[in-house]
Amino acid sequence: MTSVAPCARSSREMNDFLQAHPDTQYVDLLIADMNGVVRGKRIERASLHKVYGRGINLPASLFALDINGATVESTGLGLDMGDADRICYPIADTLAHEPWQKRPTAQLLMTMHELDGQPFFADPREVLRQVVSRFDALGLSLCVALALEFYLIDQDNLNGRPQPPRSPLSGKRAHSTQAYFIDDLDEYADCLQDILEAAKAQGLPVDAIVKESAPAQFKVNLHHVADPLKACDQAILLKRLIKNVAYDHEMDTTFMAKPYPGQAGSGLHVHLSLVEKHSGRNLFASEDPMRCDALRHAIGGMLQTLPASMAFLCPNINSYRRFGAQFNVPNAPGWGLDNRTVALRVPTENSRSTRLEHRVAGADANPYLMLAVILAGVHHGLTHQIEPQAPIEGNAFEQLEQSLANNLRDALRALEDSDVLRQYISAHYIDVFVACKDSELAEFEASISDLEYNWYLHTV
Repeated sequence: MTSVAPCARSSREMNDFLQAHPDTQYVDLLIADMNGVVRGKRIERASLHKVYGRGINLPASLFALDINGATVESTGLGLDMGDADRICYPIADTLAHEPWQKRPTAQLLMTMHELDGQPFFADPREVLRQVVSRFDALGLSLCVALALEFYLIDQDNLNGRPQPPRSPLSGKRAHSTQAYFIDDLDEYADCLQDILEAAKAQGLPVDAIVKESAPAQFKVNLHHVADPLKACDQAILLKRLIKNVAYDHEMDTTFMAKPYPGQAGSGLHVHLSLVEKHSGRNLFASEDPMRCDALRHAIGGMLQTLPASMAFLCPNINSYRRFGAQFNVPNAPGWGLDNRTVALRVPTENSRSTRLEHRVAGADANPYLMLAVILAGVHHGLTHQIEPQAPIEGNAFEQLEQSLANNLRDALRALEDSDVLRQYISAHYIDVFVACKDSELAEFEASISDLEYNWYLHTV
């Protein structure tokens, strides 16, 4: 895996695409910030060859933005460095047509580098790349699939709060809380089918869309790919696609972890397996997962690092409202076979394709950062041969006390104090991340909520 970006990228991908899409007028150059929010610039078709030849400039402060898009100066990436530019290069195989645009427009995913070509440390994609590179020395590669949950919501809020959209079929608002309910797929069939077709047009390996357990909540599955970076690229692009296609159907979309009190939150589940490079063998494959050393050690490492990983898995204040037994979201380190009440589930329907499912992260997580801490746990467990606790059988919520952070401040403290994660993720980046999130916490805590006025204004 190269550590230095070439000064120029092959133009074959560009030429092939433009020949296949001769009517293309514009290209959106995209890069995901710390929060997974897609930013960038739009260029005319004629300028695309310059992007492939020498990249584009964007300020390094792009990776010091809070959730509102304001630069957090305490990161040191803003005015302290003159709000200086870095250079962004195209990511291979991400040039694609945007089916939802009225004017023929393409998109291209980018990644940031120093002016000398070295990857820029604060790009979340680079944070993941550094962790993935650790597996090369072990002769291993990773096969990863992501599953995203989301809500369709009405474009009009109700008293400032989201509400389910009206069904294009019946005109009624969604109310079903039944998981896998086929009728709900029919209610929004045109939108959901357009999402699948747009994903296919963009080369995103979408497997299926299923109804989840709340009104107008759905899950979309991406196929396994043998490249963790590509898996996260696809997740970033898929979220953007879903939002735009839904908007064309006069609906909004939210990946907010917990948009409705009393309803299930939205998660981002990770399925992964380890593959021997020289043989292509799945190291997790076993008739008896309990006797598979690689599987046990990977689980042991992930469980050990899970408490310190929470700030990357659940990076927002709202993220922690998603947890609770009634919503089947694990709040303690634990694992089990075919058990959806635990943090780490091992599906066992096919011994040759045994994998791990990580079930803690929210849909609001940045996929690159989320996967970075998960894989750091895997590598730590493999190299230190960490044995996990016994697998949980039955309801884990009745057997394990809540021990994972239940708020962002505690999660940030656990991240800062983790000697293990600092071996995989640079202290400089952790400092930048914590500074941004501390700034958001300070702003949130300085606000006065409606509930405070209702409780205290005329009472005390």
